[in-house]
Amino acid sequence: MKNILILIIIAFNSVLLGQEVLDKIVAVVGDEIILKSELDFQTGIFAAQRNLNPDNPKLRKTILNKMIEDKLLYSEAVLDSIEVSDDEVKSQINNLINYYIQQYGSQEKLEKAYGMSIERIKREMRDNTRKNLMSEKLKQKKFGELDISRREVVKFYEENKDSLGQIPEKFKIAHIFINPKSSVRLKEKAKKFAESLLDSLKKGVDFAELAKKYSDDPGSAKEGGDLGFVKRGVFYPEFEAAAFALKKGEISGVVESPVGFHIIQLLERRGESIHTRHILIKPKNDSESELKAIELLSDIRDSILQKKNTFAYYAKKYSDDKQTASNGGLLGTFEPSQLEKSMLDQIYKLKVGEISFPKRLNLGPDEYGFHIIKLLAHIPAHKPSIVTDYDEIKKLAEFKKRETMFKEWITELKKKIYWEIRT
Repeated sequence: MKNILILIIIAFNSVLLGQEVLDKIVAVVGDEIILKSELDFQTGIFAAQRNLNPDNPKLRKTILNKMIEDKLLYSEAVLDSIEVSDDEVKSQINNLINYYIQQYGSQEKLEKAYGMSIERIKREMRDNTRKNLMSEKLKQKKFGELDISRREVVKFYEENKDSLGQIPEKFKIAHIFINPKSSVRLKEKAKKFAESLLDSLKKGVDFAELAKKYSDDPGSAKEGGDLGFVKRGVFYPEFEAAAFALKKGEISGVVESPVGFHIIQLLERRGESIHTRHILIKPKNDSESELKAIELLSDIRDSILQKKNTFAYYAKKYSDDKQTASNGGLLGTFEPSQLEKSMLDQIYKLKVGEISFPKRLNLGPDEYGFHIIKLLAHIPAHKPSIVTDYDEIKKLAEFKKRETMFKEWITELKKKIYWEIRT
């Protein structure tokens, strides 16, 4: 359900790519500027998500105003001494990159659109991602704990019930997810191949050419494995331990990290920042490991149907989705629009209480597994009622109250902090 989280993040954040100095300034907020290319980027993402025309002047104005609000929030966050960790920044960037890849259709299309590798895009995003996280933390600090009484909820319902529309159709679902594990044999095969590349390098074969031809890191492979300058704390600990121990120009041995086997060359070091390039060889899942995952899920499904134990029991015991396993595989309750088409197609075939057959679940460009789904409840679309839908109505009332308070606060910040639109 990673996509749902990302959509929520996107609704409140605008993360900008670094641009050339000659780029046109379209707005100034305090000590911050907003570039035309940044506005183009955010408008393009918003338009792509909703199938709108990115050149629509009203749309661009709306996005620019949102970006100005974000800068106002950042300026206030600095004054309020709001801080975010490097891990928070890294996690947010990864979530956003996955979201952008979905919007553009593939990693290659995203890289082509911005003329740079994924790794460079991530580096360019880092500063603005930190600023936007600071802004979001400030907003959460000010409006996160919002009190709303039952009287306010009822009043909101009475005033808006004719315009609330229908409560959308919803599905409550759980799943058991199995990630095909590369066998010891395949892992050893990947390591030996990395070692053979290392031998070639020692014999004088060009590092960049090997990286372009063999590296499993698509973002850096086309750049000859070049990762650019990166501060300590960005790479995997195993990678950094090896890289920081190298002398300029020196090549490491084969280094194992959670994603595979690296050969690293240190190009330059400046204090706690290093400029490296690498060749990454990943152990590949094969048909044997995939078949074992499917067979395990089929056996689990049969055991549940034979009432040997419950779905929740097997989820806790076997599921590789650790976030849901402890809750018996519970994913949550979702509207159809919040679910990927492949998963929705599975759910529509189920009756309440039924369990699907194993099916592939794609989590990212190189991440996938297989799962079975149980439909726990199906709630048809219906008109909202204060009796049966109080929690939903309360969320809407809270949202309206929070938005009203937020707009009033932004108006105050605009009086307090200098800002200007430049056309």
